[in-house]
Amino acid sequence: MHTNTVLIVDFGSQFTQLIARRVRECGVYSEIVPYQKAGEAFERMRPKAIILSGGPASTTEANSPRAPQALFEAGVPMLGICYGQMCMVEQLGGEIESADHREFGRAYVTVAGKTSLTDGLWDAGTRHQVWMSHGDRVIRPPKGFEVIGTSENAPYAYIADEKRKFYGVMFHPEVVHTPDGAKLISNFVHHVAGLPGDWTMAAFREEMKAKIRAQVGSEKVICGLSGGVDSAVAAVLIHEAIGDQLTCIFVDHGLMRMNEAEQVVGLFRNHYNIPLVHVDASETFLTALEGETDPEKKRKTIGRLFIEVFDAEAAKIGGAGFLAQGTLYPDVIESVSAVGGPSVTIKSHHNVGGLPDHMKLKLVEPLRELFKDEVRALGRELGLPEIFVGRHPFPGPGLAIRCPGGVTREKLDILRRADAIYLDEIRKAGLYDAIWQAFAVLLPVQTVGVMGDGRTYEHVLALRAVTSVDGMTADFFHFDMDFLGRAATRIINEVRGVNRVVYDVTSKPPGTIEWE
Repeated sequence: MHTNTVLIVDFGSQFTQLIARRVRECGVYSEIVPYQKAGEAFERMRPKAIILSGGPASTTEANSPRAPQALFEAGVPMLGICYGQMCMVEQLGGEIESADHREFGRAYVTVAGKTSLTDGLWDAGTRHQVWMSHGDRVIRPPKGFEVIGTSENAPYAYIADEKRKFYGVMFHPEVVHTPDGAKLISNFVHHVAGLPGDWTMAAFREEMKAKIRAQVGSEKVICGLSGGVDSAVAAVLIHEAIGDQLTCIFVDHGLMRMNEAEQVVGLFRNHYNIPLVHVDASETFLTALEGETDPEKKRKTIGRLFIEVFDAEAAKIGGAGFLAQGTLYPDVIESVSAVGGPSVTIKSHHNVGGLPDHMKLKLVEPLRELFKDEVRALGRELGLPEIFVGRHPFPGPGLAIRCPGGVTREKLDILRRADAIYLDEIRKAGLYDAIWQAFAVLLPVQTVGVMGDGRTYEHVLALRAVTSVDGMTADFFHFDMDFLGRAATRIINEVRGVNRVVYDVTSKPPGTIEWE
């Protein structure tokens, strides 16, 4: 149980997860709950500070969301952001209006006074860039509040009641477009709430190992390894906690990148000495996929076969009471929809979701409190090599969905070699960590080429690289043309079967990151 926590009440803002991340970057544990469950969460967590998020509603509308009144009476420091400020003002007796003069995007706040929130950052009389996204505004703050900052269209852009340690800001400190925003949040959790920055991956590691031991007892645990960072970190952490009570099952479907299967087996069986069942089911998968062109059928075929193989291997182990999954915090957050209702967004692991009912396994999910970047930090804390910790996301169906059209062994071999060269060039250029995801796609198109004075008719290969924070939106990576030329030349020279290379400059939206 975390003792020094920040409760984040979610009113449906697209930035709520960013608030949690900013708090955690301060070394303080934070948890997001929908506003309808905030009272229950407060009793459970007994947080040392509260942040009210933004949201798409207006407090001037009937039945718009509110925070439980008890939160304002608990004597806990509170920061209201945008809609959260509106709730704070309205629920404490102030007044809000829907303004004609809205503010979206970059704005500037002129500071009129000093508070603990901005201590050491903003002095009276100074002007600071912030990021706004609002149509309502405060026209009368509650009793006890003072105006600390104004903007062109928000006369109460920043208000504070220092006695109660209540602060309301019309701008969004959690986004990077408010340059001092992370420092303001740090001031709130450390200076205002007095919380120590002692929530570290080292502390999490020891705390979670104790929880795993308490949950599992003497029972066996099985864990499905995918080759990705989440399952790898979960497996190493669980093994530290319970040793050989854990058995990992690695189903090799023959759709991984160059040498990945060997890396997984080498790391877990040889380096960590973790009991590992390596099932080479590539023949089963590739035979079933041969010539399949429909992307949804590819995914369903792979999912069905994975479950069948995993189930069979788990039965051989026998006696397991728990299934380990690499579920992350974004997968279990109850999001708030624009119309005010909570919508559960719990996602099954892409490999082991849908296991047969007869297995009746309880779940061990040691990463369910962590964001992706925190999982990587935990992986480094556990000593996992960087080739695993920093690995780009990789889809569960593997290379099958990077071969649009029919899947064949020959096409997979061509794609695997080309992809390896592309990633090698990215690493040599020092760009791997600056890219969210990079991969090659073998297109179901052949074109005429000229090689060695002869005519060729071979495959077109598309290169894809994107930058992103969470994969929900993405922009194509802006390589210089020298890099692309160098990568294309190597691929065409070294991979028989490719005579043309193109680069995908589509963002998401309108496209997706993967091609299928």
